Amino acid sequence: MENYKLEPYENKDHRKEQAYVRAKKRVKELKGFYWHAFWYVAVNIFIVFMIVSNGGDLFHFGTYSTALFWGIGLGFHALGVFGKNVLFNKSWEERKIKEYMDNDKEQWK
Repeated sequence: MENYKLEPYENKDHRKEQAYVRAKKRVKELKGFYWHAFWYVAVNIFIVFMIVSNGGDLFHFGTYSTALFWGIGLGFHALGVFGKNVLFNKSWEERKIKEYMDNDKEQWK
C-alpha cells in the first residue's frame, strides 16, 4: 500500500527530470545556433575585409560567395533549431485572428 502512495511523487519527480533534460537540450541547441551565427558574421566580415584590402572588387560575386553559401547552411540550421514556423507560429496566428475579429467588431458598431 505504501508504494502506491509514493507513486505520484515518483511520477512528479520523473516528469520534472524529463522537463529538465528537454530544457537543457533546447538551450544547447540554441547556444549552438547562436555561436554558429556569431562565427558566420565574424568570419564573413573578415573575408570581405581581406578581399577588399588586397585589391579585390567589393561588388564582385566572389567577394560574397562564402557568405551566400554559408548563409544557406545557417538558414537550414535555423530551421532545425526553430522549426519551419519561425515567423508564422501558432501565437502569431492567434494574434492575427484576434486582430481581424477586433477590426470586424469596429465595423459593425
